[in-house]
Amino acid sequence: MSDLLGRLRERGWRLTAQRRVVAEVLDGEHVHLTADEVHARAAARLPEISRATVYNTLGEMVTLGEVIEVATDGRAKRYDPNAHRPHQHLICSRCGTIRDVHPAGDPLASLPAAERYGFTVAEVEVTFRGLCPDCA
Repeated sequence: MSDLLGRLRERGWRLTAQRRVVAEVLDGEHVHLTADEVHARAAARLPEISRATVYNTLGEMVTLGEVIEVATDGRAKRYDPNAHRPHQHLICSRCGTIRDVHPAGDPLASLPAAERYGFTVAEVEVTFRGLCPDCA
């Protein structure tokens, strides 16, 4: 059983055939698929799955906090099942490939107290951009 499927089961989320196939498509390391890519892969396994079902399922998984929605500079949103392991993203500026990265240290440490303007910071998102080996 995949990590995502296991987490959804633990939450008591009803796993219909459609929900299961969407979770299975999202399973793995460095998975950052668009909704259309999820639909295409899910339809290959379960031909009757509709695009609306995929979009609704992804939305529910995001609301549950089991999948992260990643937006990248006007490109289609991507869905990351690595929601429970702190990480940042490395994005190719040309082709849009996304990789999960785990930089050392606390990213909040680089923000001086004077630059926090009294905010209580709950989370930090750092995005690294550059060219992947294929585009370089």
